[in-house]
Amino acid sequence: MLAFFIFLAVTPATGKPGDGLKTWGRFNRLPYPGDKAFLYNTFPKGFIWAVGTAAYPVEGAFAKDGKGLSIWDTFTRGGTRKTCGDVGSDSYHNVDADIRAIQQLGVSHYRFSLSWPRMFPNGTRGSYNELGTNYYRTLIKRLKKINVQPVVTLYHWDLPDHLQQTLGGWANPQLVDIFKDYADFCFQTFGDDVKFWVTIDNPFVVAQHGYGTGVVAPGVKNDPDLRFRVGHNLLKAHAAAWHIYDRHYRPRQQGKVSMALASHWIKPSRTRLESLQECQCSLDHVLGWFARPLFTDGDYPTCMKARLGSRLPSFTQEEKEWVKGTADFFALSHGATLSFQLINDSVKFDQHEDLDLRMLLYWIYAEYDKPAIFVVQSGWYVLGNTKTKDPKQMFYLKSFIAETLKSIIIDRVNVIGYTAWSLIDGYEWYREYGIRRGLYYVSFNTPDMKREPKTSAIFYKNVIQKNGFPELPENRPVQGVFPCDFAWGVSANSVQVETTPTQFADPHVYLWNVSNNGELIKLDGLIAPPLNRATHCADYASIRQQVRQVGVSHFHFSLNWSAVVPTGDVANPNTTLLGYYRCFTRQLLQANVTPVVTLLHYTPKHSSLPAPLANTTNNFTVFNIPEAFANYARLCYRELGDYVKMWITLNEPNDKEVSYQEGHQMLLAHARAWHVYDLEFRHSQGGQVSLVLHMNWVEPAFSFSREDVEPAKRVLHFTISWFAEPIFGSGDYPLEMRSWLRQLNSLELPVFNEKDKKLVKGTYDFFAISHFSTDLVTHAKEDSYTYTARLEVQYMVDTTWIMSPRPVVPWGLRKALNWVKEHYGDVPVYVMANGVQEDPSRFKDSLRVYYLYNYINEALKAYILDGVNLKGYFVYALNDQRDPKFGLYGQVHEEVIVKASLPNYRNLIRHNGFPVQGAAPQQCPAAPQACWGCHVLVKGPMVGFLTLVGSGVLITLGLIIYYTSKRHKETYQ
Repeated sequence: MLAFFIFLAVTPATGKPGDGLKTWGRFNRLPYPGDKAFLYNTFPKGFIWAVGTAAYPVEGAFAKDGKGLSIWDTFTRGGTRKTCGDVGSDSYHNVDADIRAIQQLGVSHYRFSLSWPRMFPNGTRGSYNELGTNYYRTLIKRLKKINVQPVVTLYHWDLPDHLQQTLGGWANPQLVDIFKDYADFCFQTFGDDVKFWVTIDNPFVVAQHGYGTGVVAPGVKNDPDLRFRVGHNLLKAHAAAWHIYDRHYRPRQQGKVSMALASHWIKPSRTRLESLQECQCSLDHVLGWFARPLFTDGDYPTCMKARLGSRLPSFTQEEKEWVKGTADFFALSHGATLSFQLINDSVKFDQHEDLDLRMLLYWIYAEYDKPAIFVVQSGWYVLGNTKTKDPKQMFYLKSFIAETLKSIIIDRVNVIGYTAWSLIDGYEWYREYGIRRGLYYVSFNTPDMKREPKTSAIFYKNVIQKNGFPELPENRPVQGVFPCDFAWGVSANSVQVETTPTQFADPHVYLWNVSNNGELIKLDGLIAPPLNRATHCADYASIRQQVRQVGVSHFHFSLNWSAVVPTGDVANPNTTLLGYYRCFTRQLLQANVTPVVTLLHYTPKHSSLPAPLANTTNNFTVFNIPEAFANYARLCYRELGDYVKMWITLNEPNDKEVSYQEGHQMLLAHARAWHVYDLEFRHSQGGQVSLVLHMNWVEPAFSFSREDVEPAKRVLHFTISWFAEPIFGSGDYPLEMRSWLRQLNSLELPVFNEKDKKLVKGTYDFFAISHFSTDLVTHAKEDSYTYTARLEVQYMVDTTWIMSPRPVVPWGLRKALNWVKEHYGDVPVYVMANGVQEDPSRFKDSLRVYYLYNYINEALKAYILDGVNLKGYFVYALNDQRDPKFGLYGQVHEEVIVKASLPNYRNLIRHNGFPVQGAAPQQCPAAPQACWGCHVLVKGPMVGFLTLVGSGVLITLGLIIYYTSKRHKETYQ
């Protein structure tokens, strides 16, 4: 039913001009974040995988073997140009190297352009150069030998300079016939071996920036309307070439001809229809300028004509018929081209430019009546100082290919091929050598211009071999349930504390139900005497608010050391606050929820150390902190231990801003607190104690590169093993940490003496992690990402991941859990915090619903498939008020809102996971009473009272049931 709905949703009803306007609304209605999730699937059989280049950036040999000057040869020698493309990548002398690179990639097609002035130095047949033509004959012959089909571009911006100097270039209508004659020669000479022709590449750049802004060759910029006359001539030249092929060559050669059109994508600045119309008009001014005449009616878009008026040339009716339909497929360029970077805002119309290939493909599909689309140029770029490690380019490439796949599978767009741009680094037009766009790195300073595959090339090769991204078993959800005693929980950094009971605090006297309507009427001037009663846990409204019906069996929260022991002396604790915590944990137990209590959630910026114990920087390096922490732990165990059976000494002490000295003291503090419980309380209370480590997963950015495996391991050693190895392993820091720091001549990592090793080692009852996201790391350095010099790693993200703002990567949790098992065996493991940030105003928090479902499913895979001894899972967090943006509950003013994620989480708990459909329900023994300590509560006497006031009858009925504890006789009864 879902698939049927999607099919209906993606199919436009008509194919008339303006239908592209539906695109923005359609994508806004797609399910979020499900539609943003990565699609594992393969491309249709016969899909074209291509790579491409253009002549001027790569060929070089600008004056060799009779080649004439192009407008780029002239343009780069004038103005402020620092370099020129005389040599480029020297492909003219490196055909063998280029062929090897093409063959290594495994592509089916290679797109390249012919250099017009290499074959016709002055632009016309009278100047024919046989040596130039032979270069392309050789190239095509070599391509056919390795079973790669050529996709040939007749004109990729390098007009013979003679035509510019004598005729004014594309500004002169005479070029229509000259280009037609040039095309005729190319079809006749190469056509038997070429099935895909592109007449002109990116006419928008040629017209707008060659003859408008002057940014590219020939650099004309004096006449603001010249660009439109140039565009007019380009369209006519293309149509003339198409008709020549259609009439004289198609019957025998059976090829296809089109014009490569490039475009940006644009998103509305507002949701109003006017903004959408401006977006539509923006696309019309860039893509529609050339696409509508070719694919619709032979005329310019209505929006262009309305805004430009007489500045825009007009077609006669005969010309419209002649231009219309002169494209056998839609050749699309997209990415880091001049058309994407529009140079100025003139055709954005106050909207936002964006990089979204999938939406652009759909817009073309809807606007131009479902043409076959061949993406003939797509890719990104890296800065010129990047060598063979190009993570940014690789992940942009992955993103574009993934969007193309979704366009085919989900949107039903007829995309027939994809071309990665470009094969090799070269001279990048107006950016010169400042950027590199190649899949192969070119050593420009070496005599042979050596080509080396970049990481993006290896990635692209793998995608081609697999024909996309086939789904693997690990990508599929698993069905099954967790064990019966699995701990389902929710975590919060802290709880809302009240020091004054809210019940029975109103001293006024009220008349009740006088008019038989159930209302209370306050009697002015009457004050009731204070009740002579002890405070009860039920008197605290905040407790009732926090112990909600999430359906969990466990609740994890943190105490505040500085509030419990303000003076730092445990002999003088805050008894009122301890009483509140007793009430809170008791109320949890009475609701059949097990409290999990953290003694200290320490962060460098928000320390909760008692002021007398903290030094001037408020950190954990004061020498007596471990002893003081052990005394604080002893106090908490004694006061709350009847109700708390799971203790966390330190929550996330392995913060990246914690120094090694602080970490050392924390490890000693944890160990002492653990031993206090083990020696003094475990026998009587029967609880467990450990700590929680923050453990985001770390994945090599290039999974197929061994060079990145070591950096990923290094980061895990410095973030997780730093604390885990002393406690769960050897009793000392990882050897890898010491070895790496020794290389850096660093003595920062403290040393455990033998006594401290024995103190720290084995101080755990379970392994608890908080996990939220996954990082990619590489040893390569690229300026656009975060580089950590100490570890010599660069952090980055996969652009196909859902972001909020951290990446949503469910499989990272499974890998983290398996890492624990691999390093520390069958230790019991708890995921003590797992959650995602989402706009607090989104009560239909679909991202959190998606997040919890998929992360919990990955946890189940770790348990069922990998044998991880997983004991529990806790969502972070309970509410937005205490943990902004993470809550299962939201809040508007004083009203508590149940978000959509809460019933979804509750449903997973109720089914204890993801039971197999149709299987018998899991048979679990009746859950034991979780209310430790409840057996010490006894019911006291019931007291009733009747009060009569004056001649009027005020009847106050009260019923108080006193509970007393055999253990606690103080006021908190």
